[in-house]
Amino acid sequence: MTAPILVVGAALCDGGRLLAARRSAPPELAGGWELPGGKVEPGESPEQALVRELREELGVETEALTRVPGTFPLRPGYVLEVWTARLCAGEPRPLEDHDALRWLTPGEIWSVDWLDVDRPAVTAVLHHLAGEWLPAP
Repeated sequence: MTAPILVVGAALCDGGRLLAARRSAPPELAGGWELPGGKVEPGESPEQALVRELREELGVETEALTRVPGTFPLRPGYVLEVWTARLCAGEPRPLEDHDALRWLTPGEIWSVDWLDVDRPAVTAVLHHLAGEWLPAP
């Protein structure tokens, strides 16, 4: 059996807020909100992939911090791991696969229409960060 393809997602936090990104592609995901990120390439660590993906997708420099417990199925053959990340330089903007970004305060986390596959990951992020700045749902 082939190992699943690993996708990393970012719980990018800044000033007590979490960044959400609205998909513009592919068509079946367009309009849904997700944690930004992407596939880990051969020879990359998950942390390196996260930093690269956020640079490509959002035009920012970041630092991967800690892995959020859990692995989340996306579609057959793909799994998601989420890492907390710190914004080091730049202002996020939607460059690839997204048409909007929103910084969400703890009270706004569920105000966007998260993709169904991202909901368990967002819940795990809330629990992981509960002691730092987000209340558990």
